[in-house]
Formats: sequence, C-alpha cells, structure tokens
Amino acid sequence: MERQSVLEVQDPEVSRFIREEEVRQASTLQLIASENFASRAVMEATGSVLTNKYAEGYPNRRYYGGNQVVDKVETLAIERCRTLFNAPFANVQPHAGANANMGAYLALLSPGDTVLAMRLDQGGHLTHGSPVNFSGQYFNFVSYGVRESDPNREWLDLDQLRKLAIEHRVKLIVVGATAYPRVVEVDPIREIADEVGAMVLFDAAHVAGLIAAGVYPNPLYTRSGERGADVVTFTTHKTLRGPRGAAIVAHEDLGKRIDKAIFPGLQGGPLEHSIAAKAVAFREALAPEFREYGAAVVANAKAFATALMDEGFRLISGGTDVHLVLVDLRDFDPDLDGRTAQDRLDRAGITCNRNQIPFDPRSPFVTSGLRLGTAAMTTTGMGVGEMKEVASLISAVLRTTSEERIAEIRGRVADLCQGFPPPFLRG
Repeated sequence: MERQSVLEVQDPEVSRFIREEEVRQASTLQLIASENFASRAVMEATGSVLTNKYAEGYPNRRYYGGNQVVDKVETLAIERCRTLFNAPFANVQPHAGANANMGAYLALLSPGDTVLAMRLDQGGHLTHGSPVNFSGQYFNFVSYGVRESDPNREWLDLDQLRKLAIEHRVKLIVVGATAYPRVVEVDPIREIADEVGAMVLFDAAHVAGLIAAGVYPNPLYTRSGERGADVVTFTTHKTLRGPRGAAIVAHEDLGKRIDKAIFPGLQGGPLEHSIAAKAVAFREALAPEFREYGAAVVANAKAFATALMDEGFRLISGGTDVHLVLVDLRDFDPDLDGRTAQDRLDRAGITCNRNQIPFDPRSPFVTSGLRLGTAAMTTTGMGVGEMKEVASLISAVLRTTSEERIAEIRGRVADLCQGFPPPFLRG
C-alpha cells in the first residue's frame, strides 16, 4: 500500500486540490505560452528547507546570521546565470518578472522620466507602461507598435520606434513582448538608443530559454559582439523551464545600481528556496540537451503555425520565429471571439489564453485572438507530428458547438497526453 504523505494527513483538502491539478496538467494540453513543466529536481529544490531561512542582503553582506549555506546557494546561482547568458553581472533575487522590471526601472530612471515601450495591445506587457500598473503611474511611457500594412505587416515598426525616440528624447527604450512571434534584433535598437542618448532594457521573459539554448540572439550583445541591451530582465519559469521567479543580467557598470534597486529598493528577504531552484534550472539549461530542447520548441512552433494556417487560421505576422503563435480568429469565423474560443477549448482539454491582436476591434476581456505556445508540450516529448494533430483538434473544437462532439475530442486529447507524461509523473 502506498504510504500517505504528511500533507494528505494534515491537510487533506489542499492535498486533494494538488492531486486534482496534477491530473489536469497530465491529461490536458498545456498551450499557454508563458507556462512550462519544471523538472522534479527544480520542484524538489523549491520545496526544500531553504524556505525557512531569512537572508536579507546579498552573499557575504547579510543582515541576519546563519547564512553560511544560503550564501553558497545564491553565489552558485549567480555564477551559473552569468555563464548561461555570458553576462558580466547577474542578480537572481527578483520574485517575479514584474519585480525584475521594476528593479531595472528604479536602477535606470527617476520618477517622471520618459520611456519608450511596445503597445500593450500589440504584444507589450503591463509593466511596459499600463496606466493601471506602477510603470505607467511613476514614469511617462510612450508606445511604439507594429506595422499596420504591407510590407512586413504586423512586424515591429522600427521607423516608428526611431521617430518616437527622437521626438520624445526618451531616456530608456524597452524591447521585448509577451505576444510577439518574431525575433527582435537588438542591433537597430542600440543604434537608435545611441542616437538619442537612451539606454536599452530587453525584457526577455518569454524568450530567455531560447536565448540560453542558442536559438535566439543574446540581446546583451550586438551581432558584432558590442554592447547591445544595457540590462536584460527575464523570468525563470517560461521557456527556461525553472521555478516561478526572475533574474536580471547586465553589464558590469550597472551592477551596483541594480543590486541596490532590488534590495533594499523594492524587496526584503530573498526566496532562497526559489533561488536554489533557479540554480538547478540554470545548470539544466547549460547542458547540451537543453540546446536540443530549445531547437525542438522552435521547430514545433513553426510546424504548429503551418498546420494552423492549413486549417484556415490567419496568424499574426504570417508565422513565428519563437515558441508562440498568435492566431487571428476573424478569418476562421468572424463571429468567434477569443473568450468564447478559449472557453470551448478548455472544455475539450486544450488550455490556452485569449489575446488581443494588433488593431483589435474587441476589448482585452473579449479579444479577437488566441495565443498558443509549444514550450510545455515540447517538454513532454511531443514533436512535429503531434503539433499537427493538435492543430487539427483545435480546428475541430472551434468548428462545433456540440458538447457531445467537444467531449469526444476531449477523450482524444486525453489519449494523446497519456503517451507524453509531464516530468512529475516520470520515474
């Protein structure tokens, strides 16, 4: 007989909910582009005794005693992070991507400074100047976007970016997005920044794992090896496949400012259990197998994109270079909105998120698009063949309103998932 866990005995309700979530993750398709499956080693470190230790400050500069061991842990995480991203400096303490961005802003800006960042409805993030977010409340954000018409429809509009940077004499240019399916080269951004005397922050939250795998250019450097972005922020739980958290890498001259901004600027005690898990994830990402994984993520996304277009969907920018695709539902079905599509797919065991598309006539609560990612499914071992099958299942779900048909497709989804278990179910 299997022995009950301590949690099952002490708190059966929470234990039951965790088991329910395990079943959900294992029996449904995880296509949310910002999600992935962490390894069992990462999860073990996250749940370790390091959660008990307070460690305000930095290695060898703490405000509490008893940090001899966590100093080693955090130093190791820093060293591995620097190696992974070829970075002169790294801070591994940010609790989340929003904290990392806020820390970078505190280090580089003064309240009221003007910042140029991507429009939220065209791929940007809340921390890129939303009026309901700290970024939009404390700094003056100006937004650039994508091209509205051919050539290169829905690709980043560098001409617009340069024009706005010059017009507003911005202090910082923020690059990177949560829903942009193309590689952003840092070289032209660096040229524009130098022209107006601005700094460059690259928000690599979504593509950090692709950078680590060598399938996306490292934004810290230009193609010629010169200084690219001044600062790169990223989360550790998306394509990097680590624990929920974030980190910052930068050039050496900005290190002290960033450290001071994170602590004592905006955070107190670091989460050393999460930092240990980040160290584990960085080590995993340094292995040759991770390069194979990153290449597979992109190959799967490209195959997925082609299959979706074959099913009658239009994709923003016409395809993808990264781990995600952004679907415009209007050509497939003018009356089908993103919220309805997301809910219907969820009932079929296909987990994704509605998303605004560029120049979307619908609100962000409804949307005309879906964002779909391949990172998590690639972690389970799915390949190009499975991506084509998933595109067919998505099309079948969105062509019907029959709950009987949706239930039938959910059964097919469960059968597919059974052959590709997530890491927490593997021996």
